[in-house]
Amino acid sequence: MTALEPIGALTPIGLDELNAEAELQTRIDRKYILPIDRLPQVLAGLRRTGTRVLEIDGERALRYASLYFDTPRLDSFLGAAHGRRRRFKVRARTYLDSGGSFLEVKTRGGRSVTVKERVPVDGAGLDEDGVVYATTLLSDAGIPRAQILARDLDPVMETAYRRVTLLIPEAGGDTSRATIDLELSWNDLDRGGFSLPGTAIVETKSSRRPGTVDRLLWRSGIRPATLSKYATGLAAIRPELPHNKWHRVLTRYFAPATIPAAPRSSTSRTS
Repeated sequence: MTALEPIGALTPIGLDELNAEAELQTRIDRKYILPIDRLPQVLAGLRRTGTRVLEIDGERALRYASLYFDTPRLDSFLGAAHGRRRRFKVRARTYLDSGGSFLEVKTRGGRSVTVKERVPVDGAGLDEDGVVYATTLLSDAGIPRAQILARDLDPVMETAYRRVTLLIPEAGGDTSRATIDLELSWNDLDRGGFSLPGTAIVETKSSRRPGTVDRLLWRSGIRPATLSKYATGLAAIRPELPHNKWHRVLTRYFAPATIPAAPRSSTSRTS
């Protein structure tokens, strides 16, 4: 049985319907990292639950690519590494199968509320409009030196993966979502990259109570992990950076990865 074989029996759902059903909910996110050979057991538990899977043009494992921006001082990374109350993340995400690219700005303010905003863009670069957009959102979130930070942003890290998105009915008429990321790869634009072909990252989005996928993972002995694709990946490639926050994940899942040297990408602010 392949890792994703159980999703073949699930009912498909289109992107517009998925967004319409899921956007109205208040969510708590939980992340898990696990060997892909553990996935079939977890996914088999979704049979007869009414779970639906996002399908676009007959494809259920959709290709994603993200380009992360940071300052020369790595302010975004350090905010995550040190758990700063006011921190941010800026990335350009491209949906390779469904089409479209978006500049996404994710902030966490003084009340520990995470907010993600996005705007469509052409290509994956950060042009002048993108800098203005980032400045506005960082300022609104109370990020110190917002304008300076936005002006200093440059591409640092690329990630790529395939994603399966699930919509799961829950008790009381609620729904939860889960994403499963496979074929994960990272590329530090200065130092090269690595991949984790035998690893999956599962993220659940549910109401305050754990959802069905959370409970299935827990029954399999898999617990939530502290993980950030950008920050944990950068810490794996640059071991001199502070990484205590992700020590367990780095040791257990990222340590076997080999990181070959690679030339710097041609991606630039105005690409």
